Amino acid sequence: MSGSTAQLDAPQPTGLNGAIPRLDGGLPLVGHLRRFQRDPISMLVDGAMEHGDLFRFNVGPLKFVLFSGLEAHDFYFRASDDELNAKACYQFTVPIFGRGVAYDATPQIFAEQLKFLYPALNRRAMERFARIMYDESRVFADSLGHEGELDLPHEMNELTVKIASRCLIGQEVRDRVDTGFAGAYHELQNGINTIGFIFPKLPTPGHRRRDRARNQIGDIFSEIMASRRRNGSEEEDFMQTLMEAQYSDGRSVPDDEVIGLLITSLFAGQHTSAVLATWMGLEIFRSAETLQQVRDEMRAVYVDSGTMSFENLQQQSDMENVVRECERLHPPLIILIRKVLEPLVYKGKEIPAGSLAMVAPGASHRLPHIFADPNRFNPNRFARPNSELDQHHYALIGFGGGKHACMGKNFAIMQLKAIWSVLLDRFEFEPLSSFPSPNYGSWVTGPTLPVRIKYRRRTQPTVFES
Repeated sequence: MSGSTAQLDAPQPTGLNGAIPRLDGGLPLVGHLRRFQRDPISMLVDGAMEHGDLFRFNVGPLKFVLFSGLEAHDFYFRASDDELNAKACYQFTVPIFGRGVAYDATPQIFAEQLKFLYPALNRRAMERFARIMYDESRVFADSLGHEGELDLPHEMNELTVKIASRCLIGQEVRDRVDTGFAGAYHELQNGINTIGFIFPKLPTPGHRRRDRARNQIGDIFSEIMASRRRNGSEEEDFMQTLMEAQYSDGRSVPDDEVIGLLITSLFAGQHTSAVLATWMGLEIFRSAETLQQVRDEMRAVYVDSGTMSFENLQQQSDMENVVRECERLHPPLIILIRKVLEPLVYKGKEIPAGSLAMVAPGASHRLPHIFADPNRFNPNRFARPNSELDQHHYALIGFGGGKHACMGKNFAIMQLKAIWSVLLDRFEFEPLSSFPSPNYGSWVTGPTLPVRIKYRRRTQPTVFES
């Protein structure tokens, strides 16, 4: 972050079209910090509506340039790592993911590490994952009884931890979710926050809990790997894949890097999914039309089989449109950041080296020239043949884009479809309070707590076998 205080307030290069417009309302020293903390989405939407697809602002000492709109997204995601660099911005993940992996690795090593993940997400693996997602969702539904109340964010977090750990890491980790792993993982999740983004090594109480949790999880993974080696077991999961993997130079992946990559994959497959699952339920609960539509689709898809499969999940296009609409309205990562390593010129305006370049899914998804009636929940906007997704490949960017797009997008979408197919088949739900506002104090933007709902088991025949 050494260049993050580049002086964007200094005279700007004039280029062809003059200086980058500056957002009004900043204060000395803190800039736009207060408004950004209170409601960053409205601030960024207002800026985009006033200044178009490029403007600048600062949050405390950090100097940002926002790219918004389809052309700007295309420019941003096509830029090379030598121009817009993610690693320089995401050092706050190093205490969580570990040394030598992800954003602490060289680009060449990181690319090799991502290749290790590909077999874990191929068609054969996804078919197996679909059965696990159904099984875990069914077990959760069976545990609820006839009626009661739920802490929805908590339950979605627990369920997605169980699914992702079993799918991506291994049964041994899934077996420990209820005996220490889930608590440690939750503390590790809390390590991703705004303070950590700016000062990842600051010895706050939260960061000390983060570091203890990281060590605890590392010990669990180390113990499981040692047990597998002693017993000669070869499981069909990502842990085993990494234990047997080799870099291009022939060396094996060290255990500490295996641990880091397992944590990285778990975050990719779980953290944002839990938040999006919560928003998805809340949106469906308040839309009787959507609820009826997805239930009608479920009856049509599962009328013969009575059980879930990868092929059947792919047929649930209405449910997938609900997922994508929740991604649009409630992207868990409302901003994505890159550091400008060398000056860039966009439409005649120069973005100076050292500044922070941002795209904001939470804001761009609410621009009326991209999505019609953008503040309205309308999953049918993505229905074929006139889907609003088709206007541009970077219209919807909740899972990022370009070389840094989320590899686990299809896993996440399938997981959300599976969870809510089972739960909506079994239960009627009713929120106990009004629709919550976003909690912008967290790096991954979920609803402001508490979010409690009532449930009652349905009396109608269900499409899935009990």
